[in-house]
Amino acid sequence: MYEAPRIVRPLLAAALAFFLAACSTESEPTASQRPATPVAAFEAQTRDLSRPLRLAAPVEPRSLIRLAARTEGTVREVLQEEGAQVTRGQLLARLDVSEAEAELQRTEAELASARLDYERAVELRRRGVATELEFQTARVAMEVAESHRALWASRAAYGRVEAPQSSTVVARHIEPGEAVQSQDTLFELADLQQLVLRLGVSEMDVVHLAPDQTIPLRFDALPELALEGRIRRIFPAAQGTSRLTSVEVSLPEGAYEQGVRPGFLARIDTRIDLRPDTLVVPSAALGNDAEGHYLYLIEDDRLRRRAVEIGIVRGRWTQITAGLAEGELILASNPIDMSDDQAVRVVTLHE
Repeated sequence: MYEAPRIVRPLLAAALAFFLAACSTESEPTASQRPATPVAAFEAQTRDLSRPLRLAAPVEPRSLIRLAARTEGTVREVLQEEGAQVTRGQLLARLDVSEAEAELQRTEAELASARLDYERAVELRRRGVATELEFQTARVAMEVAESHRALWASRAAYGRVEAPQSSTVVARHIEPGEAVQSQDTLFELADLQQLVLRLGVSEMDVVHLAPDQTIPLRFDALPELALEGRIRRIFPAAQGTSRLTSVEVSLPEGAYEQGVRPGFLARIDTRIDLRPDTLVVPSAALGNDAEGHYLYLIEDDRLRRRAVEIGIVRGRWTQITAGLAEGELILASNPIDMSDDQAVRVVTLHE
């Protein structure tokens, strides 16, 4: 077999390496030499990225008083029913407390006798006839009689069921002749001029709410009525299981006269964390590597890598805070498989 001279061998190896490199270059063209890749594009634009707040809750009285019996007995009479407007101290019902009333009469008689004995002891002491012990005994006996009378007077008063404040009777749970036990609920009272909603708000939304903030309200039962509520208070902690924070919204005075009733469903459909003109791109168009966030601009049918800074993310949109101007055309799809200066052909323009 023929062998090339030793001086020729290095030349042949160099030529072979050059030939292989040339073949490799021809088989793997650069990004600028590749055929144009069809892509979807997006024109950078501003959108309203304000956070939507949509909630519903029943209307409730701000304070609901469940008036309970303070003693056991039989209902003697009921003087008020649902819908009645009552004033503070007005009699709502009477319970039969005959035993307590009889004991009250007995203690009143005992008190009258004790007072006479005390007055006699005072006079005898003044004359020097009664001893100090006799005087003190009479005084203590009168004080004991007074305490007994006060005890039975309070028990007899338990038979009077009175309104603790001016309000409206929203529920009655007793009828004449019915036997009740101590702590049984007899009436429910509410001030219908102070109506509220108690909403469960997520942690993502409650941070954008504050006391005295106004909230638009609509009602399923009154579709033509639109009212403006006010956040009265935000509870200090979220509930353990649901992680929702209670927010109390006061309805304006006069809502009851306009037809709003406790139990009606109220709806809130508004926006919070207002961001009306925010420059955005599709979140899918963003890449992220060691250098930070980036996307690809489309200029003269070629991709140009551009570093950007991002802000909030809402749904499929991401806010761009730096590195991009409104109206610039960008690659709308995932940029991970693309490269700088790559030739592209826009076939779809996303909105």
